[in-house]
This record gives sequence, C-alpha cells and structure tokens, in this order.
Amino acid sequence: MSTIARTPPVETKLPAVGTTIFTVMSALATEKGAVNLGQGFPDFDCDPRLVNAVTEAMQKGLNQYPPMTGIPQLREAVANKIEAMYGRKYDPVSEITITAGATQAIITAILAIVRPGDEVIVLEPCYDSYVPNIDLAGGKVVRVPLVPHTFRPDFAKIAAAITPRTRAILVNSPHNPSATVWTADEMRQLEELLAPTDIFVISDEVYEHMVYDGQQHQSAARFPGLAARSFIVSSFGKTYHVTGWKVGYVAAPAPLSVEFRKVHQFNVFTVNTPVQHGLASYMADPQPYLRLPAFYQHKRDLFRAGLARTRFELLPSEGSYFQCVDISKVSDLSEEEFCKWLTSEIGVAAIPLSVFYGNGFDQRVVRFCYAKKDETLRTALERLAKL
Repeated sequence: MSTIARTPPVETKLPAVGTTIFTVMSALATEKGAVNLGQGFPDFDCDPRLVNAVTEAMQKGLNQYPPMTGIPQLREAVANKIEAMYGRKYDPVSEITITAGATQAIITAILAIVRPGDEVIVLEPCYDSYVPNIDLAGGKVVRVPLVPHTFRPDFAKIAAAITPRTRAILVNSPHNPSATVWTADEMRQLEELLAPTDIFVISDEVYEHMVYDGQQHQSAARFPGLAARSFIVSSFGKTYHVTGWKVGYVAAPAPLSVEFRKVHQFNVFTVNTPVQHGLASYMADPQPYLRLPAFYQHKRDLFRAGLARTRFELLPSEGSYFQCVDISKVSDLSEEEFCKWLTSEIGVAAIPLSVFYGNGFDQRVVRFCYAKKDETLRTALERLAKL
C-alpha cells in the first residue's frame, strides 16, 4: 500500500502580508529599464577601508562565533559614539547589543516586551515591518496618523490612543517614508506625555546621521525620561552604505537589555564576527559618520534642484535619504497607479506613500530615494523633466 504525500494546510499568522510594493516596483523597474529610486539602498560602494578591515579580520581567523551580545570592541565603540553625540553613557557590557540589522532589532524588542493583547501604537505612515512584528507577538496594533502632508506628530491623537493596555509606541526619526525629523520640542512633548505611564518606546533611529541644514538629530538618548524607557535602534548598514551586511545595534537600559537579549539569543544568537571586528576598527575614525550629513545633503540638493523644474510639489526632506513629492499637478491617478505609470512610461521608479498606511490612505504623495550616484540622479532627472 503506497503512502500519499500530503502537505498539511498552513493557517497563516500574517494573513495581510503578501507581495510588497517594493518587490513589485523593483521588478517593474527591471522590466522597463527604469531608474530605480524606489527601494531605499545606495547604488554606490562603501569606503574601501571598511572592506579591508573586514577582510583583514577574516584573514586573521576571526570567523567563529562571537559573544552573543556582540564583540566588546564594537559595543564600546557604539557606547562612546552615543555619549559623544547625545550625552548619554550606556554601559557597553550590559546596555549595548549588536544585532543582525535594525529590522531584527525591532522585532526582537517587540517580542521581548509585547504580550498577547497588549496594545502598541504605530505612527502612520510607518516602515512596513512594524505591524507584522506586533501581530507575531500577539499584540494589537493601534494606528495613529501623523499630520497629513506635514507628517508632524499629533500629540492630542497620540494621547487619545493611550489606554491601560498600551505597552509600547514606535517612533521613527528621521522618518521613513516622509523624511521629517522630530524637533527637540516634539521629543520633550513625548517625554512629558509618557512620564506618568509604563509605556516603552522603540525608537527607530537608523537614519540618525542623515539630518540636514544644520539640524541635530534628537535621539531618545538625549532625553532622560525617554532614554529610561527606550530601545534605541540604529543601523551600520545605513550609516556606512553596506545595507547588505545587515548589522545594527540596540541601546537600552540594563533591565530592558536583559529581556531583549533573552529573545536575541534564540532568534539569531550572534552576528557576523569579521564584520563586527571590521566595524569596530573602522569606528575609531568618527569622520565617516560626521561627514555623512554633508554627503547626503549634496545629493538631496542636486535632486531637489532638478525636481523643482517639474510640476511636482516638493515636500521638505529634513533627514533620511528620501524625497517626497505631491503629484496633484502632474496626474489624477492614484499614488500606486501613478508609480506604475511613472516607471513604465517615464522610466523612473518611485513608491506610493499609501502602502505605508493600514487603510491605504492616498494623499497624492510618492517617495523617491536619492541614495544614488550623482549620475544616476541626473539620469532620473532628465527623464522626470518631461513632467
């Protein structure tokens, strides 16, 4: 008697998750030969010194498991950088953890603190991993919109969303996708709002070194009332143009780090050893991240100058490496249909902001990424000049 092979049915934990718009737009860009300004990653190389530092670590035989929390040299370098830039000293032994990128850091923080039924506030539009992460933890997503078009936080709406079940709030500045940067006053308002609560903050600061026009990044580390309740997440990939290396870190008070590390140990355990050693060596020189605002502001200004000759309405790009534009004077299409048309007919790929909202809110705004070679941006601008 033969046995019939049968795959049991799977009841998905993420029924709302399908093919992302990033996959769709990148595939369309490839098919049409379009300049891909959709997905947020550079098309240029990192500093050769960083590659050499990682190569040297490999050649020295630093290829086995590192400590679960990250190699001491890198944790110390991160702690020193945070203290120098934001004035708060984290203990590299008990309060800094090296992660497999920022996305892993965020889900690890959520799994560490969110229990079934807990409410977690997300500020929309938001990065696409936040909601599935909360769902996987059994939490309830509470969506609070940022002010349409300006994308400033609405503290009256945030306050109204807080209940006894609120466990955490996710904050992202500089902001993806809108490129807004929270001010010191806005961070203080958040600090005051949360002061009488036991709500945790997951502060997504992966674009911390991309803030322009002389502004300062207002890390949660700067504000004692926020730092005491925050998991602060950042990304070496974004800072050093190595997004494919997938290495980041979390800074959090020791009691929070204890819980974070319990989850971290069993979802990744450790992070790439030679890359950690290479990063630690490279961080001895602060200039690469200190020069980053000027590096990207040049690209932003080049791109904005070209876009200003089109019928797009340019929204501010205060930080990150994104530029949002209002398409109202260019097309009557929806954001998503416009992006598909732009890719197919004009040869430039963008991302609709509506995909960053749970309800698909369409405010006639699309996002470009300018983390590209100058010649890539000029090619895109030549095509966009038709608009």
